[in-house]
Amino acid sequence: MNPKRGFASDNNAGIHPTILEAIARANVGHALAYGSDPWTERAVARFREHLGSHVDVHFVFNGTGANVLGLSALLKPYHAILCSESAHINVDECGAPEKATGCKLVDIPTPDGKLTPALVEPRIRGLGDQHHVQPRVISISQSTEMGTVYTPEEIRALADLAHRHGMYLHMDGARISNAAAALGVPLRAITTDCGVDVLSFGGTKIGLMMGEAVVVFDPKLAPDFRFLRKQGMQLSSKMRFVAAQFEALLTDDLWLKSARHANAMAALLAREVSSLPKVRITRATQANGVFATLPKELIPRMQEHAFFYVWDESTSEVRWMTSFDTTEEDVRGFASRLRELLGG
Repeated sequence: MNPKRGFASDNNAGIHPTILEAIARANVGHALAYGSDPWTERAVARFREHLGSHVDVHFVFNGTGANVLGLSALLKPYHAILCSESAHINVDECGAPEKATGCKLVDIPTPDGKLTPALVEPRIRGLGDQHHVQPRVISISQSTEMGTVYTPEEIRALADLAHRHGMYLHMDGARISNAAAALGVPLRAITTDCGVDVLSFGGTKIGLMMGEAVVVFDPKLAPDFRFLRKQGMQLSSKMRFVAAQFEALLTDDLWLKSARHANAMAALLAREVSSLPKVRITRATQANGVFATLPKELIPRMQEHAFFYVWDESTSEVRWMTSFDTTEEDVRGFASRLRELLGG
């Protein structure tokens, strides 16, 4: 079986060769389990080089686990999480954040997936009233599920709002590498320097086989996180294989090179299809996602060429995601096939 390449998700890409080599190098001899190994120590040191020497870093299996545990560290069951209506924690995690934390998600409609103080502040209500859930966390995605990117100034404004009300700012950074590459800033410029309290740092979408990291910027916020991780079934016994991947990712700017390439391929795809008749780019292409509408009858025929997802069936809006291994040939071949079907 040789599945065709496509634009469904950066999750569909393989493992970056450098990451695969790092796993192989870690697969020599024995090492202490559960993170008491040199690879985990070195990977944490890499995170601290990028984000600050004060941060705590905890490796987990997947993005939902990272989000759920990162949020759990900040919450009690009577708290509420304010998030965008399109947030991954609201739409794509099967209710796991609500089930695991016991907290209510308050989803806020946004035109572009991005929260703003003006959208959030009216939802910070009922503070101190025992009849109401207590707003405790603002959660944002970077980049967003709609492919948009928060600037450092926008993140700082939300962090300031949260902290002013005794709340916290959580960032779902499943595609944080793509966001930083798009902005041309270091990772700390959109996290540490902006007042983010807890970060889910994405690895899988940027070329890891598996693994994400929960970064706690003030260790006093979650002194018992390792117990949460164990109870949450996210503690890897052979953690060296997760940690070795992050060590490689954060060395020699592999994260940045991979993200820049994925973003560049998305920009190329947007340019290639934007001039085609009956194709309309619907959202700004800021990171590695392209959103467009095209004739409904062409969607299944294009999916035969390269699979992708329909974002909104009512409007025939589709989402095309690029990854570290997307090639110009992939992009131009896809655009060429679409041109053929459109009769151009």
